[in-house]
Amino acid sequence: MRVISAQEIAAVMNWSGVLEALRQAHLGARPAGDSFFVGDERYGLFSRGVVLPGLGAGLKVCSIHPANSLANPPLPTEQAAFLVIDEQSKTIVAILDGPEITRWKTAADSALAAQRLSREDSAALLVLGAGPVARALVDAYLHIRPAIREVLLWNRTPAKLADTREALRRSGVEVSIVDDLDAAVARADIIACATSSATPLVRGALVRSGSHVDLVGGFRPDMREADDEVARGARIFVDDRVTAACSGDIQAPLQAGVISENQIEGDLYDLCQHAAFSRSASDKTLYKNAGGAHLDLMVAQYVIARLRA
Repeated sequence: MRVISAQEIAAVMNWSGVLEALRQAHLGARPAGDSFFVGDERYGLFSRGVVLPGLGAGLKVCSIHPANSLANPPLPTEQAAFLVIDEQSKTIVAILDGPEITRWKTAADSALAAQRLSREDSAALLVLGAGPVARALVDAYLHIRPAIREVLLWNRTPAKLADTREALRRSGVEVSIVDDLDAAVARADIIACATSSATPLVRGALVRSGSHVDLVGGFRPDMREADDEVARGARIFVDDRVTAACSGDIQAPLQAGVISENQIEGDLYDLCQHAAFSRSASDKTLYKNAGGAHLDLMVAQYVIARLRA
């Protein structure tokens, strides 16, 4: 059994390669999987497992403790590992660093969907959050949408964004930290949220026609990144119907009668397999990135293949 570090994962990854690996894997059959969460907003144990024909099986195990961010020095709020089970022998063949897999998987998940759901001429990107996934979302969106000319960053604690802003400026990106979130939402063509918020941050009344909203952070029913108005009238897609149904951003508008289940047009398999899908310039699109374990497995197998090459 091989233990694969974050450094080994980062060394073999690139956006073109991981996006194509995810696209190819989504041309196959849907997986069988399940998840559980034990705890609350203060501390939780989180796990997802999946059996995916052709790629084997995988299990993600996380320990989540938000208070670690207040330690001096700060500690990671999430500790995680991802186990890969071989397709033929059913033995555990690798354990991969969970946060690094999550960072690449989550952003690539959103970017793969956004290749179909966001406008090619999208020029302004707004990203909410200050963690590694938020930074990865910036990089992934800049990769798939070269027309982006302006990156807006928002976080409840703006100082946490300083390093990301400077790194992006050094790479030639026009970037700014915004304090007026409502004004930034009204300007953005793409809005990507990677927070742990329990109350809606994005107000649908301010989302422009033709914009794409990507909700990443919430995975429990009590977590919300967008209000019900974001979902109203939107074309809605999810990466995984089962895990997306556990999030407040899908549950709340369903329970309020703002949307119905048949308004969820499809998942990431549908977006990858149905070439006929198209959007008009005025469509408002909403994507719930629920981070199914099948995506972790796809990325983990891509990493293993690259390391063997």
